[in-house]
This record gives sequence, C-alpha cells and structure tokens, in this order.
Amino acid sequence: MNQLIAKVKGRKKPYYYKLLSDKTVYDIDLPGLQTVDYEPDHNLDEDVWFKVADFKAQDYSIDLLNSEFVSSEYNDIPADMFSKIAFLCSIQNGNYYFQKITPSLFATRRTLRFGENVTLEEDNRRLFLNTDPDAIYIAADDTLVFRNLATISSIFKGIDSLYKEATNDELEAFLGESFIELAGSYEMQRVSKPNRKRVALAMNTLADMSAQDHDSMLSYIHSYCDSKLTYDAAAKTFSITSDEELKFLLYGIEQRFYTTPLGQEKRLANSVQTLE
Repeated sequence: MNQLIAKVKGRKKPYYYKLLSDKTVYDIDLPGLQTVDYEPDHNLDEDVWFKVADFKAQDYSIDLLNSEFVSSEYNDIPADMFSKIAFLCSIQNGNYYFQKITPSLFATRRTLRFGENVTLEEDNRRLFLNTDPDAIYIAADDTLVFRNLATISSIFKGIDSLYKEATNDELEAFLGESFIELAGSYEMQRVSKPNRKRVALAMNTLADMSAQDHDSMLSYIHSYCDSKLTYDAAAKTFSITSDEELKFLLYGIEQRFYTTPLGQEKRLANSVQTLE
C-alpha cells in the first residue's frame, strides 16, 4: 500500500505523520533511470541522477529506512502541524520518494471553487508538489539517487560531506608539491571554494599515480595549456599566479583535456564519466 507521510520540524516525537494512502504521488520509471556515482565536479545531464550505493551503511542515512514501514504506527497529521512540514516521503512499492518542503511551496489564499455551483473558499491552504522528487531511496539496490546535494542536505544530515573541500592543511600540502610554484600575489588564502573542491579530488588522483605517470602528467598539461600556464621544463614546475591558472592545472591533473579524433580540435571536458 502506498503511503505519503510528512516529517515535521521539532524535537518532540512523533516526527512523522500520515497524509495520504493508496496514492502514487511521483510517477518515475525506476528501471529506466540513468545514474552516475556522485562526484562533486560532475555536471549532470538533464535525464541523469547521482547515486550513492550501500546507503544504509552511510552515517547520513535516516532511521526511516532502517525498519519496515508499518502504516498503523503513524498518526494522521493535525492541522496545526501543516506549517511545520520539513519534507515529504512517499512510500511506493517499497521505495521511498523524498521532497524537501520550503515556505515558497505553501499557499494560503481565497479561491473560487468550480463544481455544480461556484463557491468562495476562505483561507484555502495548499502545498504544492513537484513533478519529480528530490531524492529516491531504491530499497532493492540499497541506493539513494538525487540531483542536487544541497537540496537534500537538510533531509539526510551529514550527506554534504560528499562535497569535500580540501582542508587548510591539505591545501597547503598540495600547493607545496614540487611541480607547483606560486607567483605574484597569489597565495593559499586566495584559493576559491570550487578550487578547494578540485584540490581534494586532485590529491586522491596524485596519490594513486606512479612516478612515470607523474612526469607524463606534467607533459600532458603543458601540451594543452602552453598558452595559459607558464611551465619551466628544466625545473618541471608550473608558475601559478591566479585562481584561473590553478583551475587549469587541476583540470590537467584530472585529465580533462582531450583532442577530437575527427578534426583534431583540442577541448576541455566539463565533466567526465568512466565507461565500463
């Protein structure tokens, strides 16, 4: 049986209330869903969702997913709780569909109701539902899929840890790499948040790289960025004078540059996906 429940704000139980039964709120073709593993620097295509596997084992999973849903354990929502709804969860065929609720989704207004007669309704409170949910927990696969990490961070507390930025210590260690030379007025304090995120990814890439691959990486970056980055071939160092230059260096570490086989055009991949 399908159930729509609401999580309300506050510290006192109960936290969840029933809203509707036997309704399909979100019509999503789960078998046809295209997904990619979550990467903070990946830009999703319109019909693709991020995924996090083994979700129940993650620290940011929620208790609602850890036990079988029993409708009789939930009370109907009282009227004074409508304005306190934090998110909705529609349980459909054993899967959980989540939508974050914001004040803009509530409407309280006078309306004309059309039936056999036209009637004026006062204080008509409505809550708007999105066509697609913000996240779906697919029970059979123990996988959470979603599109925007920031949107669901209030539902799954701590999930924003997936959006990892380099700490000051990590950033200092990265900028101290032998192939990087900061120049001009550019310094660690000027590294932007997006580049801190890219540094966190680049550090993992460098950690798995052999010495031979490391040298090949420097040549690869220089071949694509000779007009954007100053490279000292003898010292094997790139001179970094701005956040923009650091961004191109980080893209190079992640091998985002490529040449088209037809036309030999040099390009930068805005996001990448590993093909199996």
